[in-house]
Amino acid sequence: MSQTDQPNPDSAASPSRSGAFDAAVDRRVERFTESISFDHRLYRQDIAGSIAHAQMLADQDILTAEECQQIIAGLTEIKSQLDEGSFPLRPELEDIHMNIEQALIDKLGDVGRKLHTGRSRNDQVSTDMRLWVRDAIDRIDAALKDLQSAFLCRCELDAEVILPAYTHLQRAQPVVAPHYWLAYIEKFQRDRDRLADCRKRVNLCSLGTAALAGTTLNIDRDNSARRLGFEGVVENSIDSSSDRDYLLETCFCLSTIGIHLSGWAEEWILWSTVEFDFISLPHEFCTGSSIMPQKINPDVLELTRGKSARVIGSLQTLLVLTKGLPLAYNRDLQEDKRPFFEAIDTIEGCLEVAAPLVAGARLKRESIESRLERGFLDATTLMEFLIKRGTPQRKAHHLIGGLVKLATEKTVTLSQLAVEDFQSFDASLDESVYSVLGVANAVAAFQSYGSTAPTRVEAQVQRWKTRLKPV
Repeated sequence: MSQTDQPNPDSAASPSRSGAFDAAVDRRVERFTESISFDHRLYRQDIAGSIAHAQMLADQDILTAEECQQIIAGLTEIKSQLDEGSFPLRPELEDIHMNIEQALIDKLGDVGRKLHTGRSRNDQVSTDMRLWVRDAIDRIDAALKDLQSAFLCRCELDAEVILPAYTHLQRAQPVVAPHYWLAYIEKFQRDRDRLADCRKRVNLCSLGTAALAGTTLNIDRDNSARRLGFEGVVENSIDSSSDRDYLLETCFCLSTIGIHLSGWAEEWILWSTVEFDFISLPHEFCTGSSIMPQKINPDVLELTRGKSARVIGSLQTLLVLTKGLPLAYNRDLQEDKRPFFEAIDTIEGCLEVAAPLVAGARLKRESIESRLERGFLDATTLMEFLIKRGTPQRKAHHLIGGLVKLATEKTVTLSQLAVEDFQSFDASLDESVYSVLGVANAVAAFQSYGSTAPTRVEAQVQRWKTRLKPV
């Protein structure tokens, strides 16, 4: 090869291509392998990781202090361009990492080429993703707390309302409305707890594990981890290169959030129908029909229900993607970002509209109350009244079933049966039976911890007020 045939080290070819190649990348391969179209959102994390890496290299005397400052200044300038949207993204450089590095090399020459010392794109990408996921978890946690607070505010607003609670979508027992809202607060708290636990495994630094075996250079991984706010470092370099468990686990947490949001959406969709007529949704979160002028459709709730499927689909994609991959890194793992980003975006979008929708809805009290005695919601309370009088549970269960059948035949409620009707099933019963009949009496009879007993519910509301109080 003549002097003129030597590859130009200052050319704009991707920094990832060494002198081992004897041909340029085919343009079709460039289009097929690029990820800049979706991983550009990692630029802040990439620059933060590179600055911490450069500072560590300087602390270890691998870079001079002056070289480190030049790199930091160059990266800071590149970040400003990316923030402003003036940075040219080049697909031929594959990803955001190579785009930033090439821009730094264009600015600083050999000093820019020193930044990648002691690291690989494998640990660089993993570190960027961990930083990005950590930030996303924190945002979602805050949004979940806002949603919990919206339900908690409803507890005071709807404190005196009694609702029919359901099993098998059949009326079962009466509950105070705050008990319903507290159920959702508990579900979303479990979501927050799962995210917090998951965050511990996300918040480990993979920077410095290099391609898969580590590096012979005297780097200090704890130094860069500390600078980036990680709680520790990933212990095994081979594991680090192949690990995507933190994405799988986070996406599972997101899927569970999606399931909880979907269940809530489904319930309120039903409640907003004429058939239920329990709730009036804020019109700013509803849409109309193109042909039926009377329609006020719960489209936001329907889309929330539908979008949960996309999040579950993202988890499925990640599970299939990582199944059966040999150690250590494989390029398949580039495909983890699209579904993961979509899962984060979808859940954040759903949570953004959920809290104000919850806050703006209104229970239709008159409609609820007008039909509240339907469905024998007090039957279980009456059964337990008999149990407290010494009747065995199975005997009491059968006896109350007979009373329900009688009331159904007479088209009356249990509280409308005559004393003689009760005595025809149990001669020991007297007027005291009416003390537990009717939904109000049934609710007042509850006692157990975690039940809909008004005093228990109020204690839970006060506990959540303390727990959700702004720090």
